[in-house]
Amino acid sequence: MDATLLTSPDFWNASEPYAASPLPDLPPLPELAGHVLFQTSGTTAAPKWVALSKQALLISASAVNDHLRVTPDSRWGLALPLHHVGGFGVAARAYQAGCQLVKSDARWQPTAFRDWLAREQVSHTSLVPTQVHDLVLAGLLAPASLIAVVVGGGHLDPQTGQAARDLGWPILASYGMTEAGSQIATQGLATLTFPYQAAPIPLLPLWAAEVRAGGLLAISGAALFSGYLSHGIFTARESEWFLTSDQVALQNHAITPLGRGDTQVKILGELVDPTAIERELESLSQGLLVAGTYAVVALPDERSGHILIPVFESFVEAEVIEAVLSRYEISAMGFRRLKPPLTVSSLPRSPLGKLRRAELTHIVGQQSKTP
Repeated sequence: MDATLLTSPDFWNASEPYAASPLPDLPPLPELAGHVLFQTSGTTAAPKWVALSKQALLISASAVNDHLRVTPDSRWGLALPLHHVGGFGVAARAYQAGCQLVKSDARWQPTAFRDWLAREQVSHTSLVPTQVHDLVLAGLLAPASLIAVVVGGGHLDPQTGQAARDLGWPILASYGMTEAGSQIATQGLATLTFPYQAAPIPLLPLWAAEVRAGGLLAISGAALFSGYLSHGIFTARESEWFLTSDQVALQNHAITPLGRGDTQVKILGELVDPTAIERELESLSQGLLVAGTYAVVALPDERSGHILIPVFESFVEAEVIEAVLSRYEISAMGFRRLKPPLTVSSLPRSPLGKLRRAELTHIVGQQSKTP
């Protein structure tokens, strides 16, 4: 879809449902009038379609614009795909604010992107952690026009975030999901005067939040999705609250993401979260490990329930891997011990750089069976 069409009232006033990516054989469902359908990433499970009303998307856009002080004179720069709610949300924000939307049609390349931002005088944009890492690796200075770069779609480690800030990139951590129409929590512009921290992240005013059993986040707000579409059947959301699969700490109306509840496994009778171990390895590496270049995979095991295997991309230096794993083993309890590491040429990722854990688990399982 042409992104400029999303800045027209014709799109937002149309009642026909719209699928952000190709949806075969969309059945005639009156419940989906005035809705946009987004396919979930399928990070840990089979993908399905999330139905968000256009009103919900614009409510989310308004909250983000207010938070980031977007005005009609601002310029939102679109560098994410429209089939993802993060990219679609950028276009919705431009429409809601009545400001200009400019889209980068070039294939991702850090220097070209920086030059495009400067040429188009972009004031606000959204990126994923992989893109920020590329900008830092290239040592690129941010253009003077930039006011805010919202980083979502995954965890941006503090070292990379601060390095980006040092280069002038106004990096703001955010937390969101498709079911929320984009952002749930976003750091404010005032945080740019302090060293970068990945968390806590303040909730946007439109969201109510609470932590429930198992540390899982529940949210309620006007930008919440209407329901799911799967195999041609629409299932409406039944409660004003949505219980997520994400574990968080919630304090002073700000959240600290702690991992996903649906990634936990039992080992020797104890619950273990591989994503928590990943964050611990990052901390132990003292900036030498970059989030997204490694993962911890849990494979079923008859004796202990599961075993934990660290997997690194092949370019990560062997000395770094050995040093980090040695530090980890010093204090790791028995049920959190790691098996010898594996390397792969690259971890399987979504188009936005999100790790596809189910796919990686399959790959590691196949490697482990190889004599």
